[in-house]
Parts: sequence; structure tokens; C-alpha cells
Amino acid sequence: MFADTSRGAKKRSTRRFPLWTRDTARPEGGGRAAPSDAPAPARQWPLISVLVLAGLGLLITAFDLFRVGTILVGVALLGGAVMRWMLPSVGMLAVRSRFTDMVTYGLLGLVIVVLAMMAQPDPWLQIPFLQDTLHFTVR
Repeated sequence: MFADTSRGAKKRSTRRFPLWTRDTARPEGGGRAAPSDAPAPARQWPLISVLVLAGLGLLITAFDLFRVGTILVGVALLGGAVMRWMLPSVGMLAVRSRFTDMVTYGLLGLVIVVLAMMAQPDPWLQIPFLQDTLHFTVR
């Protein structure tokens, strides 16, 4: 009925999931962004470009240009979402599935940019229903 496993025959496999996970799957698109013989920074250029742009935004914010620096941080995340969508392999920028990464980077980047544009004093963007909601809740 069952194969004899003592003589090198194949052991019957089960369709159940294992009790302990020994490994995790690499995210879709998580391969190198450059050939393996390229130096490490060249292989991870998508992640490095997002980090450099976000770091530049934080540096500009530290020099008292709050709105411009914060918008740059949001644009860095939006750029990460675009790279995750367009490039087949983005290295360590791929954290989860392609869809989840795009939605996460895109929404966070968009919210940061919109909030930076609405920041006081002298907002660049005014959304009337949000202003009415704020005045209603603060009273």
C-alpha cells in the first residue's frame, strides 16, 4: 500500500502545510537591479535613490525649509512607487508584493505631499471641506 522508504524509494508527500515555516518567499521583483558582478551600490540603485532623495528632503527641512523638504520626502516615496510599478527588479526596494508596495509607497507619498502643501502658515493648497471639518472639531 505505501512505498518502502528504507530502500531509497520516494516518500509519499502530504498536501498539508508544514507546521514550521523554514523559509520565506522572496518578494516579487526582489532580485538585483543590476548584474551580480556590479558593485553593491549599483545593484541596489532604486533603494539608494529613494533614500538619498528622502535624506535630502530631511536635510532641507533641517535648514528651515519645512514645506519644500517635506514635499521632497513625499516625492521620494512616490518615486519608489513608480519604480516598483515600472521596473521588473528593484532589489531591496521590494519588501512585499508588488501591489502592496505600490499602494503603500504611493499612499504615504501622496499624503505627505498633500499635508505639506496644506501646512500653515500660508498654505499652498486649501481644501474647503477639510478646513470646515477642522474648525468644527476644534471649537
